[in-house]
Amino acid sequence: MTSNQEIIKKSESAFIGTYARFPVAMAKGSGCKLHDADGKEYLDFLSGIAVCSLGHCHPKVTEAICDQARTLVHVSNLFHTIPQTELAACLIEHSFADRVFFANSGAEANEAAIKLARKHSSPGRYEIISLEGSFHGRTLATIAATGQPKFQLGFEPMPDGFKSAPFGDITALSAMINESTCAIMVEPLQGESGVRPLGHQYLRAIRNLCDKHDLLLIFDEVQVGMGRTGSLFAYQQFDVTPDIMSLAKALGNGLPLGAILTTKDIAASFTPGTHASTFGGNPVSCAAGLAVMEVMLEQGFMSSVLSRGDYLSKTLKSIAQTYPSLATGSRGAGLIQALVLTENGIKHGAEIVNALFQRGLLANFAGNAVLRFIPPLIVTEAEIDEMRTILDSVLSTFQ
Repeated sequence: MTSNQEIIKKSESAFIGTYARFPVAMAKGSGCKLHDADGKEYLDFLSGIAVCSLGHCHPKVTEAICDQARTLVHVSNLFHTIPQTELAACLIEHSFADRVFFANSGAEANEAAIKLARKHSSPGRYEIISLEGSFHGRTLATIAATGQPKFQLGFEPMPDGFKSAPFGDITALSAMINESTCAIMVEPLQGESGVRPLGHQYLRAIRNLCDKHDLLLIFDEVQVGMGRTGSLFAYQQFDVTPDIMSLAKALGNGLPLGAILTTKDIAASFTPGTHASTFGGNPVSCAAGLAVMEVMLEQGFMSSVLSRGDYLSKTLKSIAQTYPSLATGSRGAGLIQALVLTENGIKHGAEIVNALFQRGLLANFAGNAVLRFIPPLIVTEAEIDEMRTILDSVLSTFQ
């Protein structure tokens, strides 16, 4: 079998250096476990960054992919296909939406949401307000919408029509609305900037602003949708309904698949030729997505996510109490949880993640503020206990 080092050497001579990769080549996975090319096992509390929410190589998803690949892999969106139609109908049945558009990724889904918001709004209304700390993608429009200047460095000038309001300040957000504003775009819970929930009252106030000023409310649920917070979609946890919602990541459990969901009236602003995607809604990806939906809609699945999310949260709170010089507590929703670090902990954040990796636990340092834990939604309490044992052994060396 090819070793880690052989693969790494070949990889580093082949790829543009856009990723700071761990010194390992992952070779196979099952459930919450990964194995590298040398056979070492890892407990995965990163899930491909909230993608493999049913775990690696889930039997039902794998079967759906293989069956579809033997039947039909691709045709143009000039034709209807069965998996695409069935997945769209399923998403509509279980959400606020009447219409769906499929893309290949979260960034593409957010691009579609931005374009639809502008197209639907009256002439002269094109500006979109997001929040500081947000992350909406890596295309030019989505990094312009992203409220983190570090992602924009070197790519200036940014496309016009995007502003970022201070996080948590509804007065400041309100003051930024003008005659050019067409939408407000938010993540119900900010993942990349440190697992920061927006809060029920704050989200309700944003919804009220949109209603008052005739703006569209866009929810970016690329990371926190598809069961991550303990309901199929995060907006259902917060009891605030958007006008447009973007999905991706866990929708295909690893296959490239994104989507926007919206109402019939708003969707009517997109007509043939106004937006498209060559591979969006690919039959194989949609077959995977439909299998994901079927598993997540099984009775008891979401309640188990909430239960294990509560267990993970309590585990992290206990860890924080054990290491007060490194952590202050936990925050999150469902199975997106964070150990909030002190200034001392933040100083060692990257080192802690590397030490966890060396001991066979995958997590990440998010927003220069927290250790983020986003395990597969099928994680067990025993695996959370295993995570705690490794985390405890690492943090004890940084006191």
